[in-house]
Amino acid sequence: MSDLLVFGATGQVARELSRLAPCAQFLDRSTADLTDAEACRAAVLESGARRIINAAAYTAVDTAESEPELAHAINATAPGIIAEAAREIGASFVHISTDYVFDGSGERPWRPGDTPQPLGVYGSTKLAGEKAVTAAGGRHAILRTSWVFSAHGQNFVKTMLRLSETRDALNVVDDQIGGPTPAASIARAVLTISEQLRDGTAPSGIHHFSGTPEVSWAGFARAIFEAAGREVAVTPIPSRDYPTPAPRPLNSRLECATTEKTFGIPRPGWREDLNHILHELGARD
Repeated sequence: MSDLLVFGATGQVARELSRLAPCAQFLDRSTADLTDAEACRAAVLESGARRIINAAAYTAVDTAESEPELAHAINATAPGIIAEAAREIGASFVHISTDYVFDGSGERPWRPGDTPQPLGVYGSTKLAGEKAVTAAGGRHAILRTSWVFSAHGQNFVKTMLRLSETRDALNVVDDQIGGPTPAASIARAVLTISEQLRDGTAPSGIHHFSGTPEVSWAGFARAIFEAAGREVAVTPIPSRDYPTPAPRPLNSRLECATTEKTFGIPRPGWREDLNHILHELGARD
């Protein structure tokens, strides 16, 4: 039996974890539904794991506005219960969080110690999950990340490629700035962090991890089309011209220096991973 237990099986990071750690125990909704906190607790206690990673979450940012109870159960209650159970069996616990815990004000990168102020339900429930994990104690790390993309699931890269099949011009928001982060890089990071926590070589706490360089959504879209060899004109627009049920933070820059200092994990450059992903999707030779 593997010493690594992963909550999540089909999400972007979980899919990459399954490539890197195929012998790990992966729990999907049929084996540990995050809306059933006691089932999650039992899964941990029965696992015999020394390392636990939560790669599952309610990530439908707009839908969360109309499903706050469900989002809270998955993003807040379940992580707290998992963290408590991990502490009981002496396992390390790594929980993935988000830039949405911040309000996106200003222009400087957000530091791990900055005061969170989420704008919507998704960010609020993820912040509640962070607090529950911290309160549980034990050896834990909370890794905030942003703008996740991969060849799997729903993400900005795949959306742009799909739209480019029928459109030769797109309006894309240009006043939201962040670091696109490859899911594969997150998977490698959480594995490293979980190992160091298990071995007692790193402290518990909150850390940031995002891709470099920072870019706007419009700039990211241009990079995607250029790398894929698709001629699509991108017109930059402000967020107010693309209203959504949940407000988005304008500044999603994350200060990642402490992650590199603490764990030896440098920020990933997203352009190289973008090329790999486009190749995997058959969108690049």
